[in-house]
Amino acid sequence: MDIENIAKAFKELGHPTRLAIFRRLVKSGLQGISVGTVQDELDIPGSTLSHHISSLASAGLIKQRREGRILYCVVEYARLLEVINFLQRDCCADELLSESAGE
Repeated sequence: MDIENIAKAFKELGHPTRLAIFRRLVKSGLQGISVGTVQDELDIPGSTLSHHISSLASAGLIKQRREGRILYCVVEYARLLEVINFLQRDCCADELLSESAGE
């Protein structure tokens, strides 16, 4: 994943309401959770919630599925892992390089 996409993911997660929504979605697991449940639990007005969900979806962090009249949101866990791995990829690389060089 390129740095532009990583930056977009962090931008969207940088908003307190979106971060709270995303954390709730992560908690729900692979089945996801209905938008109505998120709205009730987090006490977010529908239009505001819709805006934030759209932002998370545009960053590829979540997907939505409809079952009848109910809309569910599910975390894109592969994308989440890409973001996490981006941060961890070079962890301590300078330190390890110094050790292998005998410093």
